[in-house]
Amino acid sequence: MAIIEYLWDWIIPFLIVLTVLVFVHELGHYLIARRVGIRIETFSIGFGPELFGRTDRHGTRWKFSAIPLGGYVKMFGEHDFEDEDEKHVLTPEEEAVSFQGKSVGRRSAVVVAGPLANFLFAIVALAILFAVAGLPTPMAGVGSVQPDSAAARAGFKQGDLIVDIDGQPVRWFDEVRTIVRDRPGQPLRFDIVRDGEHATLTAVPTATPAGGNERGEVGLLGITPDPAQVGYERLNPLQAAGVAVQRTYQLTAQILGALWQIITGARTTGELGGPIRIAQLSGQMASDGAVNFILFMAALSLNLGLINLLPIPMLDGGHLAFYAVEAVRGRPLNKRIQEYGFRIGLAFVLFLMIFATWNDLMNLKVFEFLRELIS
Repeated sequence: MAIIEYLWDWIIPFLIVLTVLVFVHELGHYLIARRVGIRIETFSIGFGPELFGRTDRHGTRWKFSAIPLGGYVKMFGEHDFEDEDEKHVLTPEEEAVSFQGKSVGRRSAVVVAGPLANFLFAIVALAILFAVAGLPTPMAGVGSVQPDSAAARAGFKQGDLIVDIDGQPVRWFDEVRTIVRDRPGQPLRFDIVRDGEHATLTAVPTATPAGGNERGEVGLLGITPDPAQVGYERLNPLQAAGVAVQRTYQLTAQILGALWQIITGARTTGELGGPIRIAQLSGQMASDGAVNFILFMAALSLNLGLINLLPIPMLDGGHLAFYAVEAVRGRPLNKRIQEYGFRIGLAFVLFLMIFATWNDLMNLKVFEFLRELIS
């Protein structure tokens, strides 16, 4: 019974997330490849034996495969490490529609289109979410209360919801911050809701010198937002698109910052998560509702795009690195060098996956769970 629950709660949401993001990534490669005239032989979701599929009028086989852990687009003439003596000589017609027959700029465009599709997916998903469901925004709830602060002296407690300040209705925490900031040293009447009951508190925001280039004083209350009290503020489509781009940029910077901290040792490699951790988070976010699930997919899409841009052979970034060398040299690297590079890159990626999966097994105490199943 426990296995069925884990299948429903973790595996199915994980496969939905993975299928969507892989499809988006590979669709980016596919669309640009078709745009520059490359023949696409296969578009596969998953690896291994084909479960079902169809062939379109362009000769591309669209299929679902038995191992649903990724996917690929196979382009005509994409990889060829055969010896020159054994290599099939392409006809002019085949050369014109082959991947290797295109200029380095067009090949680079095809490769970078996959990660860019993941970035675009994140922006579009967030924009639609902010326009339809709304932007997740802290409500005027009280999280922590700083000791010896104006809020502490007034009797604020964690969980209080501020609904009115001196006769001015408020809903969002930013509104509270703005009013308090503009009234340093002045008594303010706060109407709050505590445990379902209405109450009134009076607080005098502490006058504090303004920072930065500002002059004068600002008021401080000494509270933080309550993460448990979040509302959704609907934006118009233009606002939603702008905020989506801004949030995508911020999240990208955070991901890169965390990665750099791991590389420099500021954060431990134990924080690296693999497929098991992603499956757990997929199930958790799905159970939390559609909004959190979409936010999670957007964040994971950005991760997928950034990881693929790392200059590691086997990843899109590794291909781009080879093409950069080719552009400088005026000719491609020796095929044997590329082949060895891809083998090293594959070994590195496999090692990283095994390491991250081991972290998952240890952090999620999977071994203890398995022992309980058989005991």
